[in-house]
This record gives sequence, structure tokens and C-alpha cells, in this order.
Amino acid sequence: MHRNPLTRALGAFAVAALATVSAAADFAIGFSADITAFDPHYHNVTPNNVAVNHVFESLVSKDVNLKLIPALATEWKVVEPTVWEFKLRKGVKFHDGSDFTADDVVFSFERAPKVPNSPSSFTPFVRPIKSTQVVDAHTIRFTTNTPYPLLASDLGAVMIVSKKAAATATTEDFNSGKAAIGTGAYKFARYAKGDRLELLPNATWWGGKTPWDKLTMRIIPSDPARVAALLSGDVQMIENVPTADIGKLKTNANVTLARTTGNRLIYLHVDSNRETTPFAFDKAGKPLAKNPFKDARVRLAVSKAINREAIVSRIMEGEAEPAGQLMPKGAFGYTPNLAAEKYDVDGAKKLLAEAGYPEGFALTIHGPNNRYVNDDQILQAVAQMLARVGIQTKVEAMPSAVFFTRASKLDFSLFLVGWSPDSGEISGALRPLLGTFDTSRGWGGANRGRYSNGKVDALMEDGLKEVNDAKREALLIRAMEIAIKDTGIIPLHFQTNVWGVKKGFSYAARVDERTFAHQVKKDAK
Repeated sequence: MHRNPLTRALGAFAVAALATVSAAADFAIGFSADITAFDPHYHNVTPNNVAVNHVFESLVSKDVNLKLIPALATEWKVVEPTVWEFKLRKGVKFHDGSDFTADDVVFSFERAPKVPNSPSSFTPFVRPIKSTQVVDAHTIRFTTNTPYPLLASDLGAVMIVSKKAAATATTEDFNSGKAAIGTGAYKFARYAKGDRLELLPNATWWGGKTPWDKLTMRIIPSDPARVAALLSGDVQMIENVPTADIGKLKTNANVTLARTTGNRLIYLHVDSNRETTPFAFDKAGKPLAKNPFKDARVRLAVSKAINREAIVSRIMEGEAEPAGQLMPKGAFGYTPNLAAEKYDVDGAKKLLAEAGYPEGFALTIHGPNNRYVNDDQILQAVAQMLARVGIQTKVEAMPSAVFFTRASKLDFSLFLVGWSPDSGEISGALRPLLGTFDTSRGWGGANRGRYSNGKVDALMEDGLKEVNDAKREALLIRAMEIAIKDTGIIPLHFQTNVWGVKKGFSYAARVDERTFAHQVKKDAK
């Protein structure tokens, strides 16, 4: 049975999530990446999810260490092996004054998989649901196709929208604010893509009084500009503090740093399934007749060519950990059996020769230049490392909005991406990144390399319906081991999450790197 009593719910969420501030004020946060849309079901990517979660809420939330805590649901339990019951919070109002009920939950879960042109869909989170029963206005039951122990965690990734406001709404209606009617701590005021999001407090929020009279999320992808905004007081907080500035900020008496090892994996996705690939050429620039990345030896050669320790120490300035798997140490799904691939130039050259590329080949590697910490520099470093083993590599970096659109169209051959699992455990990375792409079951939603392995899928399927935690973890780890040893993706490192906060405020660093204004606290004087 999975139950969180109402008495614990109110205390746990309100105390952990709310800042107690003696006097409200305006608060500005400098964000490092653009928000591609304000539709909470359009694009499953962290910047969007963070922004919309100030206005919209899910049934279940997570604390700073990703432990499940109540939100719009006060408790949940397994009634039968395939039946879950959620009790909804009573008295909750949407921003337009209408009541929040089970009908809004049903509508939201039905809408999420149907949003047109989604670059990364929320379908996997609701796909396990076979049928839904509204018991009453504040009780809802979900029947799953098989026993599914991760349902509460999965549903926590899907924001609840108003059926009344969003029944016919498009993504643009959310961007304009017309349909941006949630139950969250803040109300939508203005969204200017590439510039800022402005929010106002929700005076009727069930969680209590919000700390700020006005909240501004400024989009500042430039690292120097973001730090300058913090130091000048234009913003009171920034996320993704540049590694080059951490030392300087540590000695600044007017700034506090909040930091923790995160669960965001930075990795290379590989076009491993197509017969030909668009950005692999011979040394004369002629497209290769066959896709070299279909050969696992070539994929492994690329992995061996990368000096992860050098990337961590020189580019990330120690604010990262080399990765050889999907989850960091201590997380559900971590295994000591998978270490980061060792840097081995000779081994990489040998594998390339065995695969039929003794002289290597030419390649263009792609990635964003404003999404992850030092992403452009990492791309340049990887290109130089690949050149040392004979893969003549050109870099093409671009804004994240352009990059993700193209990546979802399968435009690339080898590309840099990052992933932070919403669930906080291994299936939240394994299923979308390495599961065979299948819209009917919602697998492989972010598998832009289209890696496919029947053994991985079978183990994952068994694991996802295993109710025993230890057995489930073992099955999913085994699936990951097969995929990683087959170099389905190429893990690079786990980022360290670092926030900079002006003197007088504090923030509890989160493993999932999310920045929530209502969790900022004003220090006692």
C-alpha cells in the first residue's frame, strides 16, 4: 500500500515548499535557458517544466531529494495490483475561481498525449493507464494494464489544467495567457519568448501566502550577463552558475552558493538505426554510403576517444562527475558495475579499423549552445578528441529551440544532449532514451538516435510491472547494462547543480536542478 495521510500532506508540502517571508516584495530570477512554450503538455524539457510548475500543479510533487510528497492529491494507495486510488485536495480553486475536481484530472491526462508537434511528449507518463473511474469529485481511480508501481511518480510529471479553460485551447493559447489557468502559487501575467515570464501571486492558493508581490523569470542564456545581473541586483537569484565564476562568487560576501550533485546526465546520442546518416562523410566530404554508427564498434570507438576526466577538470572545472551509466551514485538504478569508459586512443583506432574505417571518416557533431553548462565548449572538446582517433569532426552548435526541433526530426548523426529523469529513478531515463521508439506505448520519446534492442525492451517491460523494489531495480539495471555496453548512448558526465543567491536569501539545492521561487527563503535578520 502506498499512502500519504492528509495530516502529513499539509505539513510536509507546506513546510518544505513554502518560504516564510516577513514582507512580500518583487523577486527576479535569472534563468539560463529559454522557455519554448507555456503549454504544460507541449515539451517535456526542464526549463518549460520549471516555469509552468509555478502556475500549474500535478497530483504529486517531489522534495529536494525527489521523495514523493502530496500536491493536488493528498493521498494515494494501491487498491488492487492494477488499481490505484487518489484522493484529491478539497477546496482548491483555479485562478479563474472555478473549482478543481476529478474532471480536470481526467481531461489533463487525456490531453497530454494529443498535443500537436510536441518535441518530447508526456505520453509515457499516462500510457500505463488502461481506464479511469471518477468515484466522486475528489476521488479518482486508475486501472493499469499490468501492475505498475511507478504510477504515482509518473503522474507527478503531468500538470493539471482547467478543463473549462483548456477544452479547445492550443499551445499558443497557453503562450498568450488565454488558457494559462492553473491552481499554482502564481498567476500568469506575461510571457515574452526569449526574454521573460512575469507572474503574480495567487491569493487563494491552498498552500498559503506566496512570498513575492511579483515574480519575474528573466531568460539570460549568456553566462557573463547572468552573473552580472546577480551582482548588480537586477536579479536576486540565478541558476546554473557558470563554472568559471564559482571561485569568484565563493569569496563574494553578498552572494551565497547552493550546490549539489544533480541527476542530469550529459551524453551523446548516436544515430544507430538508419542505413545512412546525414552527417557522416569520407575525408573528401562525400556522404558515406552506409551509416558507420550502426556498427557497435564505431560507437564504442567514439566513447573511448573521449577523455571525460579532462572535460570534468578543464571545462567543467570540477563541477561534474564522469558518467558511465544513466544514474548518479546513490540513485535508484545506479550500479557499480558500469564505470565511465576509459580514455583509450589506441583502443578507439583499433575498433575503427576492425569496423572498416582504418583512416577514420569525417563527421559533423551537433548540439545546443545555450542549454547545458558549457555545452558549446564540450562540443568543441569532443570534436578535438575525435580528431585524434581519425574522425575529422566539425561542430555545429545552435540555440536550444532550434536544436530540439531538428533533433526531434532526426536531423543529426551524433549530438550532445542532457537528461534529468522526472521520476528520479532509472526508468525515467531508460524508457525515454533507450527504449525502442513506439508511440503506441509511449517508449523512446527522447530516443532521437532510435536505438533499439529487444533484450533491453523485454527486461524493461518486466521491470516496470515488478512491484518488489529490489527486483524491479535489478531488472532495470540489467537492461541498462546491456544498452550501455552496446553503446546505445555515450554518457559523458553528471552536472553539479549550482545556484547563486543574493545575501539575505537562501535556497535548498535540488537534485533535479529545478528552480522554484516559492522555495526561496528570506533569511532571518
